[in-house]
Amino acid sequence: MLILMISMKSFAQQQITENKKQLLSSISKHEKALINISDSIWTYAETAFGEHRSSKILAEYAEKNGFKVERGVAQMPTGFIANYGSGKPIIAVLGEFDALPGLSQKATPDREVRVENAPGHGCGHNLFGAGSLGAALAIKELMEKGKLKGTVRFYGTPAEESGGGKSFMARAGLFNDVDISFDWHPDADIKANMQSSQAEKDFIIKFKGKSSHAASDPWNGRSASDATELTADGINYFREHIKPSARLHYVIDQAGNVPNVVPEKASIWLWIRDSKLKDVNTMETRVRDIIKGAALMAGVDYTISLQAGSYEVLVNETGANAMQKNLELIGPIKYTNEEIEFANKIQKNYGVEGLGINGNINPIEKQRQDPDGGSTDVGDVSWLVPEVGLVVTTAPAKSPWHSWVVVACGGMSIGHKGMLFAAKAMSFTMLDMFENEKLRNEVKAEFLKKKGNEVYVPMIPDGAPPEKN
Repeated sequence: MLILMISMKSFAQQQITENKKQLLSSISKHEKALINISDSIWTYAETAFGEHRSSKILAEYAEKNGFKVERGVAQMPTGFIANYGSGKPIIAVLGEFDALPGLSQKATPDREVRVENAPGHGCGHNLFGAGSLGAALAIKELMEKGKLKGTVRFYGTPAEESGGGKSFMARAGLFNDVDISFDWHPDADIKANMQSSQAEKDFIIKFKGKSSHAASDPWNGRSASDATELTADGINYFREHIKPSARLHYVIDQAGNVPNVVPEKASIWLWIRDSKLKDVNTMETRVRDIIKGAALMAGVDYTISLQAGSYEVLVNETGANAMQKNLELIGPIKYTNEEIEFANKIQKNYGVEGLGINGNINPIEKQRQDPDGGSTDVGDVSWLVPEVGLVVTTAPAKSPWHSWVVVACGGMSIGHKGMLFAAKAMSFTMLDMFENEKLRNEVKAEFLKKKGNEVYVPMIPDGAPPEKN
């Protein structure tokens, strides 16, 4: 068995072409810099539309290495595009770098807050942007040697967690000339992406009533807070009648200041999700009726504002199969005993069974009708251009995502190994698309067939996104 495994590994290595060996060499050359960039972004931990230092470090490294960088794209100070080469095909790769509020954590297996109440990279986006840049750099260096023709493009995309930076880029037409786009995401497994995401809409509902003394003349007041509570009650009764794939979640983010004043203003922040955008739209109609009814019962006025929204990801099976071949070519991630011990300890400290860490290559899956929970503005890109993705292990098996566990692993070697693997896998598959026109055409043909007559309409408010310092 051992001889067979060694011979299979040797065979796989023999299948790596000279150009792919050059990609590996390039990623190895940039390894320390990519880890430094990832760790810096991990430390900055900047949230949506405020990722100024994170954006800067990525853009500057791209520029230093010969990319032409355009900053502040699509009215976003932290959005940028880095190009190298000229003409077709244009192969793009997406990079994210925003953090999540309240998840600050040291790179330790124990729960240790690094900065009290500060953000942390609970979705691993410090790794995402750096890994994607690594793939773009490797392709660029092959172009520089005259071995590829066309354009490689890196998108620095802000605010994936809240706000939808890619949606603003899509509305600005910044993907219109792209042939194929790539993305990856940190995960607890390694897989070519054959699963979609949930379509989603993000609303703020504001109620305006009339204040009065809550003890001496409450009959003269009209409570905006009552309207938020009635809306929440209506949403919770509605939950019984939605599909198992659907999600409704909210927070009441304003509901008065003191108990002895009938609140004049109140608001509720609501997200609606389901597997298909058409089903989200159906739910939205019911939710709007609930809000209207709550306002009527409370005797207050209301406004509903769409903050952001994302399409479900349009999966490209042809691209996923090409990615799968390269995952198997590269082979599994190997972990040290110390990394396995770290993984087990952090899981136990979180309160779940220590299951180690899975660096194996998973077989390609069939697409499920309803994806696991979660939405992404990558979905918007996938309705404009064929999108090829993968997920890569950066945290222990069955890790709780959007948690301090992911933050901790993203700041140490477990996360680093996943990031570098992603750079290799994407650069290999990007190279295939540059070299193989037939494959490119097959990916595009599947995209056009699945998209059909759907016309992409961005679900974002007019004007620029909110600026943050």
